[in-house]
Amino acid sequence: MPSYQTRCGSFQEILRTFLQDDSARFREVLTDEQIKQTADQQNLCFGTGANDIYTVPLTLWVFVTQAVSESKSCLAAVARLLACLTKLGRAVCGAGTGAYCKARAKLTELFLWTLTCDVGRQLEDQAIAGWRWRGRRSVLIDGSTASMPDTEANQSDYPQSRSQRPGVGFPILRWVALLGLATGAVLDSAFGPYRGKETGESALFRTLLGSLRPGDVVVADRYYCSYWLVALVQARGVDVVFRKHQLRHTDFRSGRRLGHNDHIVTWTKPRRPSWMDQTTYDTLAETLDLREVRTTITTPGCRVKELVVVSTLNDDLDYARDEILNIYHERWHAEIDLRAIKTQMKMEILRCKTPAMVRKEIWAHLLAYNLVRKVMAQAAAEHHVTPRQISFAGTMQTLNEFRDSLVHATAAELPDLTSRILAAIAHHRVGNRPGRHEPRKIKRRPKGYSRLLHPREQERAKLYRGRRRR
Repeated sequence: MPSYQTRCGSFQEILRTFLQDDSARFREVLTDEQIKQTADQQNLCFGTGANDIYTVPLTLWVFVTQAVSESKSCLAAVARLLACLTKLGRAVCGAGTGAYCKARAKLTELFLWTLTCDVGRQLEDQAIAGWRWRGRRSVLIDGSTASMPDTEANQSDYPQSRSQRPGVGFPILRWVALLGLATGAVLDSAFGPYRGKETGESALFRTLLGSLRPGDVVVADRYYCSYWLVALVQARGVDVVFRKHQLRHTDFRSGRRLGHNDHIVTWTKPRRPSWMDQTTYDTLAETLDLREVRTTITTPGCRVKELVVVSTLNDDLDYARDEILNIYHERWHAEIDLRAIKTQMKMEILRCKTPAMVRKEIWAHLLAYNLVRKVMAQAAAEHHVTPRQISFAGTMQTLNEFRDSLVHATAAELPDLTSRILAAIAHHRVGNRPGRHEPRKIKRRPKGYSRLLHPREQERAKLYRGRRRR
């Protein structure tokens, strides 16, 4: 089979946009050869004709830059490409969006997923030792939702909430992500309907267990703190640090005492749940010896007053109580990372009208997110800080403004330009505001439009009937 480069061209534009070159740090996170190899493995190639504009590399570049740009429309994406091709002196594309949308649909979900996970895992693997907790790969888990256009196909795969009337709600998708603590990269993700049997975050997390490695430390909130998830994770040689579920009783007078608010307790295996097969049930331990540590929260305005954390890090000589509480405190980064994806990248409301394209749109956003995180890691390494000290929004905005300069720069100009960009990104630091507390309220009022309580067609018919009476 002919090589990908001879058939479909090079991916240098997308790599340059995210400061990737042979002399850069983390240069092995994503290379031109890796992308070509992934495309070759899936036999993904189109746009090879003499007059074709949308090759796989160009389509991927437009899709990813669309995900990080302020304007998400396909019209704006094509306009950006048209401007770029004009400056480069290449054959320009038409201003319509039809050709781009058809080309974008040819990119497979597997292709986008593979690139996203490869970038995330390699970035986390190459993290500087000082960025890690106790030298171990720490994985944060959290979930969220996203809405999408109200089409019949989307409603079929991702039904709207039952509390919404037909015709006035939007399809909702639930997704769960594994995030690296050191760099913030997405290591893997799973999607599913918002409602229905086995569609919760814990069910989606079970589909991601294969992405964990022996020696990992998994950190999550109390929703994930069940016997089954702890047992399944521990069976893979992975440690957990979970907040204890509120329905489990806590008594520090029982168990084996290790210190003040620190003891070992034993959990007994419950009956087999309906989603678990008998073979898996039989392989899981009959009991789990788990460590519980407790602390009191005195920060003004904090809703949580007492916190109990459950962990498999039972050796109190290797892992002090405060260390376990400190790594659980780092779990808040998962909330910030999901906010960056949903709010700053505007993935909270998706735009595609079919479930297949919705999933591709999500993977394009996560790939773009990981590439931005890679640039943040570069800036952090160059300027001796950690990636968590650098602003995601500031990085994304800086890359967007320098995109044209990066694409058009010569090989001689690129190193100096890259250095200037990394210095600017490293300057955008996250504020250090310990103990900060704010009311969960907004000051700016929404516009005073009435809510749509009936399908739009019915409301339109009412307007038409009222006009005829007049």
